[in-house]
Amino acid sequence: MQTPREISENRAMHGIAVALLTEDQDHLSALQHRLEETPLARVVFSHVGFPAGPTDSILRQIQDLRAEVVLVDIAPDNPQRAITAIELIRNTTLQIAVFANGEMLHPPTIVASMRAGAGEYLDHSAGSAPLLEALTRFSSTRTRARGGAGKARIFTFLSAKGGAGATTAAVNTALALQQAQGGVVLVDFAPIGHAALHLNLRPLFGVLDALQNLHRLDASLLDGLMTTAKDGLHLLAGSQQPNPSMPTPAELARLFDLLASHYRYVVVDVSSRLDATTRLLSDLSNAVLIVAHTDVVSLWSAGRIHAFLEEGTGRDRLRMVINRFKKIPGFTDEDVEKTTQCKVLWKVPNSFQAISPSIDHGTPVVLQENQEVSRSFRALAIALAEASTTAEGSLDLVYRQDKADTKKKAHSGRLNLSPLRANQ
Repeated sequence: MQTPREISENRAMHGIAVALLTEDQDHLSALQHRLEETPLARVVFSHVGFPAGPTDSILRQIQDLRAEVVLVDIAPDNPQRAITAIELIRNTTLQIAVFANGEMLHPPTIVASMRAGAGEYLDHSAGSAPLLEALTRFSSTRTRARGGAGKARIFTFLSAKGGAGATTAAVNTALALQQAQGGVVLVDFAPIGHAALHLNLRPLFGVLDALQNLHRLDASLLDGLMTTAKDGLHLLAGSQQPNPSMPTPAELARLFDLLASHYRYVVVDVSSRLDATTRLLSDLSNAVLIVAHTDVVSLWSAGRIHAFLEEGTGRDRLRMVINRFKKIPGFTDEDVEKTTQCKVLWKVPNSFQAISPSIDHGTPVVLQENQEVSRSFRALAIALAEASTTAEGSLDLVYRQDKADTKKKAHSGRLNLSPLRANQ
């Protein structure tokens, strides 16, 4: 059993709070060691023995210590007591996930554990890797689900091609969200971070520092890594040099779980980055906005990017933002969607004469109230903030061109977004 001091020290560290239950003292030590090898978990409670009923003090302590996952060790010679404990935990603690840990040689035990309420069944002899993967899945699911429950919404911007304007869109949308809603952080995951230049900032720390200090990252340290921009917007700056390192799924999940817990909105700029990190960020996001132009190369690239990101779990979150939009006779939204297989969410008007000097001077155009493009970014920010969240964590966006069901959905309380809002 952990002492109050140990529990307090564990709470100071950010990570998934895990409780361990087993009937074997040696197994308890092995489970603690496996958890210590993962960068994603912290043990808040450990006990030899299982709860005997709904009023058992073990259950009360698990809840008092705010455990998020209970890892139940299943003995091969008598699995029924552990299976009963799994069912009891699931029936009395609705917000806590249960992982089962046991042998893989007896399928009926595995099936019984899952039916009792275990969300994962882990091989007790497989080391820490399967446990890390299970915790990563749990953290990713929890991050998305919290988007509709008072936790941050995550919006990722990426370019269909170089120079499409993803960084410009991310910076201005983040600032507009900060002005209208507050509690916004802009995270720069571009190959070379340009967001700081757009905001005329000289950050001392950034994303790489956060990833290198995940083992001790908490709210206080995270705040110290931020650079404050105009109107209180926080920037977690990108690398100033090309950096080939790629964070693992566990590292990204942990970082974004902390970000989602301390901000209302997380805006991510990946610019033209296309790798496993971009796919993971898409899976963590409530909406992924592909910024493109209405030229052949841009739309061709957007279609390939859409196909690449579809391989992840975020396929229903992909939307198109047409930047530098000018109406072309005979060229419709349907043509864009047919080419890219991705629906058009927004159109940012062509205002190169306003955008270019705003970037050079580090004064985002959204701060200029008399500009049409500024009104467009502010309207996009409001639309993203007001859209309802689905059970899967994506945004429930309805489009002007969905004529068959727009009227029906509008009466059900969903937001009707038109790409032609704000005088676009």
